[in-house]
Amino acid sequence: MELSRPPEESGETRVELRLRMTLFVGRHVNRIDKKGRVSVPKPFRAALQAQGSAVLYTYPLFKHHALEACGEDFMARLSASLEDLDMFSDEQDDLAAIVLENAHALNFDPEGRVVLSKELMEHAEIASDAVFVGRGARFQIWSPKTYEANRATAFERAKARGATLRLRPSVSDKSDGGAS
Repeated sequence: MELSRPPEESGETRVELRLRMTLFVGRHVNRIDKKGRVSVPKPFRAALQAQGSAVLYTYPLFKHHALEACGEDFMARLSASLEDLDMFSDEQDDLAAIVLENAHALNFDPEGRVVLSKELMEHAEIASDAVFVGRGARFQIWSPKTYEANRATAFERAKARGATLRLRPSVSDKSDGGAS
């Protein structure tokens, strides 16, 4: 894809282009100090900065003892997606309570650290170390022990069901009618 081409010509919005170019990938383990401060991995900080996000939004995952983290653009997408659900429905109320009510906007200190609240650390069962795990447009924060157990289970589940993934067409595929 030609990066110099304006996003409107490729059919992407500027937000989609920014998110596509700043993925959170990989695993990083960092130590948490006595004050609850942990250094966000440099590649993750760079991705947030590239997205123009001044804060890190973090909220408890409801399916696992872990945290979800994202920048401002992704949090805005989450909020907008909740607005698509039926107003006053149990589904909207439950998901808004889980995500928006429990989200923490964390500011970075000059060393690239954030402070994880006691509430967040207790939910994720994090004590002295945290594993930062890339998930594309967002990332997760786990205790190392919980993460390893979940990773092994997820691998076995995917293997047992023969999981596959249909890739979306690339931007260049869309613009040239699908010819490669």
